Amino acid sequence: MSDTAYPRFCPVAMAASLLEPRWTMLVLCEMWAGSTRFSEIQRGVPGMSPGLLSRRLKEMAANGLVTRQGKGHAGHSEYLTTPLADEIQPLIRALGEWAHRNIDCEVSLQHIDARMLMWSIRGKIDSLQLPKRKSVIQFMLKDSPKETLNYWILARPGEETDLCYTDPKFEVDLYVVCELRALTSAWMGHSTFEEEMESGRIALSGHDAMARTLTKWLKRSSFADVAKSDGNRNPLSLVASAR
Repeated sequence: MSDTAYPRFCPVAMAASLLEPRWTMLVLCEMWAGSTRFSEIQRGVPGMSPGLLSRRLKEMAANGLVTRQGKGHAGHSEYLTTPLADEIQPLIRALGEWAHRNIDCEVSLQHIDARMLMWSIRGKIDSLQLPKRKSVIQFMLKDSPKETLNYWILARPGEETDLCYTDPKFEVDLYVVCELRALTSAWMGHSTFEEEMESGRIALSGHDAMARTLTKWLKRSSFADVAKSDGNRNPLSLVASAR
């Protein structure tokens, strides 16, 4: 038997063969979050090329994890998770909670992605907590000493929140000027928005009421409230114990 061949009689090995291909679990998570069209899924996993995403979806369909339906909403094909995939959703969720609880935030914040963060934030905007009209929020993320990345959130009552990567040319209600790391940390629950704003790493300007109610309309990651471990374990010991 080669080093890369799994013992097929082992249930854990069989499960790993379905879920281990890179991006598979993230694609499933994006679909569980509500994305069904190819373009939506790709926006949720920006590190994947369109070609790789297409191949992975075909593999997942062949393995019974997703199905592709013909012309759905607005004439686009839609991808849906199957009952087989949905059965493992709580297990993948628990895996994420385990990692969030045990891996030090300094490690998890080393490799952050602005597009993935903003797409995730878009899905957590509670438009009912915003003015009863179109609200435009511009995020100005400092990703390095010389680079600032701009994103625009467009929220309308009763409609899906939009994320724009180029200026939509609407009047901005609120500016959120911050360090990418600080926004990621607060949203993931490694720190709080209040702590980051007090330190000056997140600054708000514009609509006073929207600024005051930031933590009401901008919901944090669902992992943010997962309790951290007692600190007796660290990323290095986690790696060592897995060998």
